[in-house]
Amino acid sequence: MPSDSKAKIARFGVFELDLDARELRKNGVKLRLQEQPFQVLAELLQHPGEIVTREELRNKLWPSDTFVDFDHSLNTAVNKLREVLGDSASNPRFVETLARRGYRFIAPVQTATPAESSPQPAASEPSMQRDPGPRPSPALHPDLDVPIPHRALTRGLFTLIQLMYLIFYLVALFRLHAIQNIADSFLPQSAALTLVAAVLVTASVGIPLRCYLISAAGFDYQRLGEKFRQIFPAVLALDQLWAIAPFLLMQKIGLGASFAACAALLYLPFSERTLIRMAYVASESKV
Repeated sequence: MPSDSKAKIARFGVFELDLDARELRKNGVKLRLQEQPFQVLAELLQHPGEIVTREELRNKLWPSDTFVDFDHSLNTAVNKLREVLGDSASNPRFVETLARRGYRFIAPVQTATPAESSPQPAASEPSMQRDPGPRPSPALHPDLDVPIPHRALTRGLFTLIQLMYLIFYLVALFRLHAIQNIADSFLPQSAALTLVAAVLVTASVGIPLRCYLISAAGFDYQRLGEKFRQIFPAVLALDQLWAIAPFLLMQKIGLGASFAACAALLYLPFSERTLIRMAYVASESKV
């Protein structure tokens, strides 16, 4: 943004930043953006195409006497900014990362004063109306080749899956005697006891695991993508074991429904991994 103090509005793509109103708008609709991500964006727009160092952002966002985990706080602010803009660290359209140096705003920026930004009367002839031009394509995931959705959506779906498994475990433990009766009805006694013991052990392991994943996704733990990749083999094994649970209800829901539910549960751990990869793209490279 030029040094002219009258230029208080910056436009880039379908977005508009109003410094006076301290608002970020997309196609005229106000977006929710917290103070620190807003300040990061405003500082980058002051120097479009130029490198803004991490130290400059630190001095801008935090006073010298403020004690804060600067690296984590700045990374979080940039991640939230990218989330609102639909941007990606690995395939940036707006904010480019320069490792260990800082950030650079790479999209074209237009500036205006509030008077220039006020809506003009619509042209009386359709031919006189301004063509907004093609909208920029959404950022694609570097590995999955799909548009990166809003992180709140992917984290919410991931959390719902964890809640479903948590309910499975709790219901199984509360109705362990019923599982014992079902197992005795079609299995030898030793096999039935083994099945009940497996339910007891895996549910006891699964409950703290799901509580950790729910809390990590809920608090947006920035290293969740890395951690989930590390524990995925254990999650996969646990979920595959619980995929056969619908067959315990075969007498009530039928063989076909049991197979359908089993197939869906067999796929779920892979959908969990995909959701995490879409939600934490930036964790695969340094922010």
